[in-house]
Amino acid sequence: MKLIAGVDIGNSTTEVCIGGVTDSGEFRFLSSASRMTTGTKGTLPNVLGVKAALEEAMDRIQRPVSDLSLVRLNEAAPVIGDTAMETITETIITESSMIGHNPSTPAGAGEAVGELLFIGNLWKGKPGVPYIVAAENRFSYEEIASRLNQYIPELDICGLILQADEAVLVENRLNRPMPIVDEVRHIGKVPEGKLAAIEVALPGTTIRMLSNPYGIATLLKLDAEETRAVTPIAKSLVGKRSAVVIKTPHGNVKENVLPAGEIVLHGEQTLQVNIDAGADEIMDTLARAGEIRDIDGQRDTNVGNMLNRIKTSMADVAQVGGDEIRITDILAVDTLAPVEISGSLAGETCMEKAVGIAAMVKTQQLPMQQIAARLERDYHIHAVVAGVEAVMASLGALTTPGTTLPLAILDMGGGSTDAAVLEADGTVRTTHQAGAGELVSMLIQTELGLESRVTAEQIKKYPMGKVESLFHMRLENGAMQFFEESIDPRYFGHVVLLSPGEMLKVEEDIPMERILEVRRDAKRKVFVRNALRALRTVAPDHDIRRIPNVVLVGGSAEDFEIPEMLMEALSEYRIVCGRGNIRGKEGPRNAVATGLLLSYLGTGER
Repeated sequence: MKLIAGVDIGNSTTEVCIGGVTDSGEFRFLSSASRMTTGTKGTLPNVLGVKAALEEAMDRIQRPVSDLSLVRLNEAAPVIGDTAMETITETIITESSMIGHNPSTPAGAGEAVGELLFIGNLWKGKPGVPYIVAAENRFSYEEIASRLNQYIPELDICGLILQADEAVLVENRLNRPMPIVDEVRHIGKVPEGKLAAIEVALPGTTIRMLSNPYGIATLLKLDAEETRAVTPIAKSLVGKRSAVVIKTPHGNVKENVLPAGEIVLHGEQTLQVNIDAGADEIMDTLARAGEIRDIDGQRDTNVGNMLNRIKTSMADVAQVGGDEIRITDILAVDTLAPVEISGSLAGETCMEKAVGIAAMVKTQQLPMQQIAARLERDYHIHAVVAGVEAVMASLGALTTPGTTLPLAILDMGGGSTDAAVLEADGTVRTTHQAGAGELVSMLIQTELGLESRVTAEQIKKYPMGKVESLFHMRLENGAMQFFEESIDPRYFGHVVLLSPGEMLKVEEDIPMERILEVRRDAKRKVFVRNALRALRTVAPDHDIRRIPNVVLVGGSAEDFEIPEMLMEALSEYRIVCGRGNIRGKEGPRNAVATGLLLSYLGTGER
């Protein structure tokens, strides 16, 4: 029996399908395997992942890789589905004009206005003057409480700011309740003698006065011009549990619009669009530009530097000159990014408008030939580059039970979304577009302020629950799940991700509802928008309604909610849409590798 392998090198995974041709000409599928892609798709480091997948697939039929007669690789130029965030505005606050953050353990509740006074200078206090006391962590919580209790009878101490995470410990020892904010790292920058307003919300609620510019004006007695200037401060404090705003007579508070720059689209016509216009305007301009030859950015601007950085990194991994690199597609998505406020005292951030961009980068060369040559050298078997990726995916999708021609496929991977329409007469229309799973992960990480991309990937992949007791959790859909044995106490009170066989704790203190909102919104922005854009490109006369059915393939088609989102979005066009099941058993995976074997049957290579 002649053994043939189809190899699909993707952005995230490398998939292999093994088939055999008997002496009588009968063909059958024998095995398959999948491994993580090593290196950037379409570059020589991919060989390690290809070898690992080939060895795993051949081991399943108990044959060595050297028994293969032919390896067929997908034809693809190197592609980077790169992503970058472009912040449109930045809040700049200088001269210690404010502090405000969201510590997990403030104490007390209510508002207070007073003159700032360090705890070591309480002896300087004057009766009848309201004070807000600031205490560095060189004082223990017992010492802080003792000193305050000593001066409370003679001074009007109405609020407290702590450097350490000890608000509750201090509150429990005070003779009089007051709002207390803790975890202010740079407390030494607090300007003593200035007027400050402090607010702590009740548990389960957020501040109201200091997140409202007119509330700040009321507490600090600001005029109309000063009220306008503190608007960025109020905006940065929305949703916080506690906050402090300090009135400094010479503070410079402004919202600065950065020179984000213009994107230059070189297509059937050359068009420019400013990134400040937002994602919708960028994508509309992209559509008007027609077929794109290249995309670059205005020099010496943020977006220009970003696009140049993407091209440079691609030139490095592909080992080609920079003039051979082209950006052939982008996907722009509106989002919010946390921006650290200049002049803040506790590392405060403000959510500012930003644009996330995924770029499709191609070279004029096809290093896939180098991969084929390396496999021939190492295994002494014939290896060829054969088959455009989207066409091969269409052939593989046809093995899904219940499909027929004409057939459209959406191949949703990590870096790109491919679409193809395979007509009954054999004609194929394809498109290759930027934006897929990696952009979703980046949006989730950015909007939730996560330190780890791994956590963002896990949030994207798994449903959630919140452990509300040691014997039950509330799932993200509102249902309750009960357990006969107690849950590990480490998970109590935390949001957990329900991966197969284990719970993964989300370390950040973010409400489950917020995570759910960001996750679903990111998937809709990327996958639903890109799917409609891709199908419109390949549809007859660009009319989506002329596509009868769509098969979803690729790694992102395995997602627990993306296929349902696409089914809902395409239902208004009366399109039959669903997750593929390649060869009736592989699910949405292995479509391209399977298509490479099917295309072999119709070639002269036999």
